[in-house]
Amino acid sequence: MLRFSSLLNAFFFACFALAFEWARVSGATLTGTRRVIVHALQTTIENIGTITIPDVIATVCTTTIPGVTTAITAVVERSIASPVDTLKSLLLYYVLCTYGLKVYRHVRARGLRRCVYENVKAAAKYILLLFFALPPGRSKVQSELSEVRRDIEKKLIPDGVGVERHLELPRQGLSLERILMEMEKMDEEMGSNNPGDDEHRAKGVDWRDGKISGAVYHGGLELTRVIVAALERYALANPLHPGVFPAIRKMEAEIVSICLRLFHNPGGAGTMTSGGTESIVMAIKTYRDWARTVKGITEPEMVVPLTAHAAFDKGAAYMGVKVHTIPVDPVTRKVDMKRVRRAINPNTIMLVGSAINFPDGNQDDIVALGQLASWHDIGLHVDCCLGSFVLPFLETSGLADGEIDAEGKVRYRLEPFDFRVKGVTSISCDTHKYGFAPKGSSVIMYHDASLRRYQYYVNPSWTGGVYASPSLSGSRPGSLIAGTWAALHYIGSDGYLASCKSIVTCARQIANAITASIPSLYVLGSPPSSVVAFASRDKAVDIYEVGDAMAKRGWHLNAITEPRGLHIACTKLTLAVVDTFVEDLKACVEQARLAPEGKGTMVALYGLGSSSPVGPTLVGEVATIFLDTLYQA
Repeated sequence: MLRFSSLLNAFFFACFALAFEWARVSGATLTGTRRVIVHALQTTIENIGTITIPDVIATVCTTTIPGVTTAITAVVERSIASPVDTLKSLLLYYVLCTYGLKVYRHVRARGLRRCVYENVKAAAKYILLLFFALPPGRSKVQSELSEVRRDIEKKLIPDGVGVERHLELPRQGLSLERILMEMEKMDEEMGSNNPGDDEHRAKGVDWRDGKISGAVYHGGLELTRVIVAALERYALANPLHPGVFPAIRKMEAEIVSICLRLFHNPGGAGTMTSGGTESIVMAIKTYRDWARTVKGITEPEMVVPLTAHAAFDKGAAYMGVKVHTIPVDPVTRKVDMKRVRRAINPNTIMLVGSAINFPDGNQDDIVALGQLASWHDIGLHVDCCLGSFVLPFLETSGLADGEIDAEGKVRYRLEPFDFRVKGVTSISCDTHKYGFAPKGSSVIMYHDASLRRYQYYVNPSWTGGVYASPSLSGSRPGSLIAGTWAALHYIGSDGYLASCKSIVTCARQIANAITASIPSLYVLGSPPSSVVAFASRDKAVDIYEVGDAMAKRGWHLNAITEPRGLHIACTKLTLAVVDTFVEDLKACVEQARLAPEGKGTMVALYGLGSSSPVGPTLVGEVATIFLDTLYQA
């Protein structure tokens, strides 16, 4: 489908090529051509006060049109005489015009200063990598990475007397009692069989203590029993075969319907996925295919806030979409709308906003993003994976309006974010977070069913028969769909409202305590929901030192960057330990100020990442080693 922007690009290219060809054919130099243009402009400016519309029309008819006609005639005659030279010139002009346009859009989206910084950083990184490739540098890096590998393996892989490794199938099958015994043994191996300096290895990490940020969204033991019963009943179910498992098909459709109504779009459409990442990847795939079919876009681009989840970068890498990452306001933590406007171009397929974002728990200005998306006729995806089943209940809970601080300002207010906002075309929501469903369940929702069709993969010509699937996976665990359906219906609207009130109140209690009683720290933005992020305003307090000190007290917090900080995602398990968290945080801040160790995990890892242009590459290598270790039996 031919786009207006394509016609406009073709027009500019024709003008560009004609001007250069005329200069080449007429033998005019670029300097001479520039002088003619400047002289014409100067004459126009000097006489601008006396120029009338009839004068302009007369000039166009008597000078401009004949001049352009003469230039075109000269170019055509010369082109007929030497077609090969003309084709070579046109190819050169096409390359210059195409890449010049790409460079212009890139610089416009990022800003000249940032582009210069990125290129200087890339050059410095390249030089350092060359140095590390030389024998002295290579041996040093390999030696340090080997030490890192040993440390990671020591923490993750059980060893010692009594550790049994199951590396191949047993000759005879094991009984249920034996299997459960082996599982219990594996649960204990990283504790009793691995005593050491790290107290967490000695006693193990018990998520039931409530000292873990997010990770485990526990709805209670009774809910777990309900979910396990549903999992057992549908353990063999596969929604790929709805004729064989019709109940699973019905449950999935009802889960999607429930979520659509929570986000105020009962007439919309959606599917279930395996988690927030797949929901986001599916949204990117949908907009890519939609833009290619409807708008003819073959080089898609998307605009995302700096605080958007890494899954957007991951999905863009999978789907071949260019990402423009936009900074956020350092105070409000909302994406810079002025920069978003500058980043939009004819290849933009979607904008992204978070409600709430993972790093600091704040939300973007979804209303303003929706206005931009509507104006440019592009998609707007709202990432509500972490907002989950908390944000939809904030209005009913009475907490959406926030509260008044000591200075009389409103904080923690929830702004509009769902399908009621004009321009919102898709939303992702993780049922396995604050929906308390079993891990591996999320929902991607669209404004209407026509948009959802671009998410599907359909192959009518496969030799194995017609193949069609709604998302990345073919076969999917029907048991997880059943477990999710069971969780939603067991808790019900009143149950989710109660959990919303308690969790958000807990988060605001922590945020208020940090603001009122820990002057060295400050809360990032005005988080309306369950996540609180904080950073240090005291140069004598390294926030990562605080994180490492908290880890020694059993807390597992998330480190964030830009700015350097920590965050805690409150869950039901956090409710009982709020006071302990605040007291431990106060003590750890003082410890970081008076006796910093400088060798904890956060300090080492994130210090390495910001130490030099090659730091992120080394951190990436450490992360790769970590992933490799996960699959070492």
